[in-house]
Amino acid sequence: MPHFFIGTKDINNDLICISDDANFHHLVRVLRIKIGETLYLIDENGIQYKTEVIEISSHTITTKVVEKYKSNHSLNLNLYLAQSVLKTDAQNLLIQKATELGVKGIIPFISDNCVIKENVADSKTDKWQKIADEASKQCERADRPVIFKLNSLKEILENQEYKIKIACIERSQDTTLKDFLQNHNEFKKEKILVIVGPEGGFSAEEIKMFEQYGLPKVSIGKLILRAETAVIKALSNVIYEWEDE
Repeated sequence: MPHFFIGTKDINNDLICISDDANFHHLVRVLRIKIGETLYLIDENGIQYKTEVIEISSHTITTKVVEKYKSNHSLNLNLYLAQSVLKTDAQNLLIQKATELGVKGIIPFISDNCVIKENVADSKTDKWQKIADEASKQCERADRPVIFKLNSLKEILENQEYKIKIACIERSQDTTLKDFLQNHNEFKKEKILVIVGPEGGFSAEEIKMFEQYGLPKVSIGKLILRAETAVIKALSNVIYEWEDE
């Protein structure tokens, strides 16, 4: 069974009360949890609780804490993803896999070759957050990624919050992602943003923007990958090279 996210406000000594609609519906209506069953919960501080269900009412589930400990199911890296919005199925898969890989947040943006209209993408943020939340439960993450509001590429490039931004480009690259990571270990403790484009790749104008803002342009391999595959490969490479076990 996946674990479920709670807040410290739900905890009273060794009892935890689950009353939010989403968790209650999932546990009672979908999983049909019973009194006496074991339930794993985790709070916003990454504390994991092994609990036993002791009461189920019409609106709440009450559990008793059997054991608690700090979860280690999160990346040491402060890794974020910015990606050009894809068609529905590919976008949903991308969010799920990026969440499973441990990114702290995902910034969707509209690029020149994006096939999704801005108003459509802007209306999907809540749905994408739910997908990320569900994936976090399934892989037992100690935290949940934030799905940020829709940005423009310029807004992302001008954002000073990220110490290092890496643009993954299949053509006109400066170096490979592997070589860049191995030669710039000084950035591994910083806030890292990986930028991946749409199926059609970045436009010539967008590549010029990367150059104007001084971003490293990297290749993630000799093959031309689907955008969602490129995201998985890029994030996996960063984690492999820079994550401290």
